[in-house]
Amino acid sequence: MYTDITIKAHCTDPSVAANILLQHKAEYVGLDVQTDTFYETETGKLKHRQGNIENVLMHYRREISGGVQKTEVLLYLKNPSPTTVAQICDGKQTLAQVKKFRKIFFIDNVKFHIDHLEGAGHFIEIEAIDLEGSLGMDVLRQQCGYYKELLQIADEDLINDSYVDL
Repeated sequence: MYTDITIKAHCTDPSVAANILLQHKAEYVGLDVQTDTFYETETGKLKHRQGNIENVLMHYRREISGGVQKTEVLLYLKNPSPTTVAQICDGKQTLAQVKKFRKIFFIDNVKFHIDHLEGAGHFIEIEAIDLEGSLGMDVLRQQCGYYKELLQIADEDLINDSYVDL
C-alpha cells in the first residue's frame, strides 16, 4: 500500500532550499501550476489536483504526530479522465480550492516541494514515499529527519495544517 511520511514547513528562502537540493543531486522536475479541489467525504480528504505536471485524483487519510504527517492513500489515479472524475466527484460538495506554484524535486524515493501560495507565502514539503510497503515507516521517518536537518528546517517552522486549512 502507498504510504508516505511528510514534513511541511514555512520556507523563508526558497532559493536556498532549491540550491541545497540541487547540490545534493536532486532531480528538478519543473514548476507545476496547481489547483487542488477538495470534496466532501466521510473520512479523510478527497482531492482532485490539476496541474501542468501533476494531475491526480486521490482519497487519503492523514495522521499527525510530532510535526510529521503519515499519509495512507486509499485511491490514487494519475491523469484521471473527466469521466472518472465526474463518476467519483459529481454530487459531492466542493469544500475548497487551493492554487499554488510548486517546484518539484526528487532524490530517490523522496519528493520535495517548494511551494508558493498567494497570500500565504512559501513552504517546503519533504515527502518520503513507500509505493509498495517495502521500506517501512522507520526508514521513511529517518529520511524525513535527515532532509529536515540538511535543509535547516527549524522545529518552529513546522506546520501540521493542510494548505486548505491555513
